[in-house]
Amino acid sequence: MLEKKWVFREQGDVEKIDELSKQLNINPVLSTLLIQRGITSFDTAKDYFRPSLEKLHNPFLMKDMDKAVERLNFAINNNENILIYGDYDVDGTTSVSMMYLFLKEIYNKNNIAFYIPDRYKEGYGLSKHGIEYAVEKKCALLITLDCGIKEVDLVNYAQGLNIDVIICDHHNQGGVLPNAVAVLDPKREDCNYPFKELSGCGVGFKLISALSSKRNLDLNKFVFKYLDLVAISIASDIVPIVDENRILAFYGLKKIAENPLEGVRQIKLISGLTAPEITINDLVFKIGPRINAAGRIESGESAVRLLIASDEHEAEIICSEIDICNKERKDIDHLITSEALEIIANSEYQLSKKTTVLFKEDWHKGVIGIVASRLTDYYYRPTVILTKSNGLITGSARSVDGFDLYKAIESCAHLLVSFGGHKYAAGLTLEFDKLDLFEKQFEKFVSENISEDLLTPKVHIDTVLELQNITPRFFNVLNQFQPFGPGNMNPTFASVEVEDIGLGKKVGKNEAHIKLSVKDLSKAVGFIDVIGFGLGHKAEAISQNKKFDICYSITTNTFRGETKLQLELKDIR
Repeated sequence: MLEKKWVFREQGDVEKIDELSKQLNINPVLSTLLIQRGITSFDTAKDYFRPSLEKLHNPFLMKDMDKAVERLNFAINNNENILIYGDYDVDGTTSVSMMYLFLKEIYNKNNIAFYIPDRYKEGYGLSKHGIEYAVEKKCALLITLDCGIKEVDLVNYAQGLNIDVIICDHHNQGGVLPNAVAVLDPKREDCNYPFKELSGCGVGFKLISALSSKRNLDLNKFVFKYLDLVAISIASDIVPIVDENRILAFYGLKKIAENPLEGVRQIKLISGLTAPEITINDLVFKIGPRINAAGRIESGESAVRLLIASDEHEAEIICSEIDICNKERKDIDHLITSEALEIIANSEYQLSKKTTVLFKEDWHKGVIGIVASRLTDYYYRPTVILTKSNGLITGSARSVDGFDLYKAIESCAHLLVSFGGHKYAAGLTLEFDKLDLFEKQFEKFVSENISEDLLTPKVHIDTVLELQNITPRFFNVLNQFQPFGPGNMNPTFASVEVEDIGLGKKVGKNEAHIKLSVKDLSKAVGFIDVIGFGLGHKAEAISQNKKFDICYSITTNTFRGETKLQLELKDIR
C-alpha cells in the first residue's frame, strides 16, 4: 500500500464562519464544515438539518413526464399488460421492485410482469430476449428502469412488435435518443429538471409520484412507502447525497430503521443490523452487497422476488438463499484478488507499469468489477480485470481519483468489440488476439496522460480539530450532518502532536489493524480511544512515546452496553 498525501480543504471566510457559529450556537469547527458544504445561513442550515419531503421537486419538471404518465394511465385504464424491465444490480432490482409493488397496488397484478436480464447471457441493459419475453406475455407497454437511454435499435425492435417503451434512466445519453413514447432521464441534454443526479430508482420514484398526483392518490400511502428501496439504490449506486437524494436517503434510512418492507427487514436481520439507526454505510457494505450477490452468482430475479415478498416465511427463505450467494461471492472475490495481487507482486514488468491489465479465463465474471476496485485501491493506478465469456474476453475497469478512465478505454476503441461506462468505471469486450495490443495501448495512453500526483493516493481533510473539542454535544451536532456519502462525506479531521498513552497494540486477523488511546500533548487533558483498520503496519512508529499526527472520522463504539466516542483513523504520520 502506498503512503497517502494529506490534502487540506479550504477553510472558508473566518467572519462568515464566526457569524454562522453564533447564529446556530455551534462550535466554529462545525460551522466551518457547513460553509465548506455551501451552507452559509440560518435558513440553508435549517433545510440541511431538517430535510423535508415537501422540498422534493415537481416530477412534471422532468422532460417527457407528462407523456409517460399519459401512456401509463392509458395502459391501466385499458387493461393492457405491462412489463417492468431493469438491470441486475442493486439500482435495477430496487427500481423494478418499487415499480412492481406500486402498480400491483393500483392495478391488476395479473397484468404486470417483470424481467431481469441474465448477467452472463444477455449482459447489461435492454435485451432482445427481454423484448421477446414481453411479446410472450402479450405486453403492450415496456418500462425500462436504470437502463435504455442508449438502446436506439432495441427500442425500434420493440416498437416493430407493437410494444411501446417508457425509458427511466439516469445515465448520459449517447448520440440520438431512442424513439420511445417517453424518455425520462434528468441527464438527457434537453431536460431542464433541476437535479441531475438521481439514481435509476430515483427516476422511477419520480414517475410513480407523478402518476399518483395525476390520479389523486395519497403520496404517503402509495409512494413514500417505497423510500427504503430508493435509499438502498442511492447508497449502492454511489450517487451524490445532496439536494433531492439527501432528502430521499434521509427518509429512506428512517423507514428502513422503523418500518421496512418485509424483504428489506429480512436482509436487515441476516446482516445483523440491530442498532436503532441505519446509516448509508450499512446499506453500502451490508444490505447492497447481498442484493447484488443474487445477480453476480445466480440471477437478479431472486433479489426482486425477495424485495416484493409480503409473506415473512417466503422472504426468509429467499433471503437465506441470497445470503449463501453473498458468502460464495466473498470467497470467490477474495480468491481472485489474492491471485491477482500475487501475479503483480511476482512480476517486475507489472510492478513497473502505470496501469494494471490482468486476464485469466476462469476468473468469475460476476466479481471482476469488485476485484478491479480492490487492486485500484492497493496499487492506486487505473486497473482492468478480464476473463473469458461467450468466446470473448470481457472485463471491468476502475480508475483513480481525477483520471478519466473512459477516455483511456476510448483510445483503444479500434481494438474492442464493445465498451461503455464513465470516468471512473467501465466495461469492455475484446477478441483474444487483441489482448496484447489492448494492454500496450492502454498503458501508453495512461502513461502519456496521467500525472504522478494522480498516482498518489490522497486523504482529504476538512479541518484541524483539538481533541478536547470532541465532546458528546459536538458529536450530537456532527451526527445531524448525516446521511453521509458522495457530496456530503463524513468529515475527516486532523489532530497534530498527539501521543499514545501506552495501550497501543495490533489487533485483528494477521494483526492488520491497530488499536490505541491518544492524548493531546499541548492540552494534556484526558484521552480518547482510536481504531485504525488496515494500519497495523504503523504500530511501531507510535510505540516509543513519539509525537505523531492523525487524521480520522469520529464514530462511536458500544462495548458491554456502554457507548463511547471513538476515532476511526484514516492515516497516521
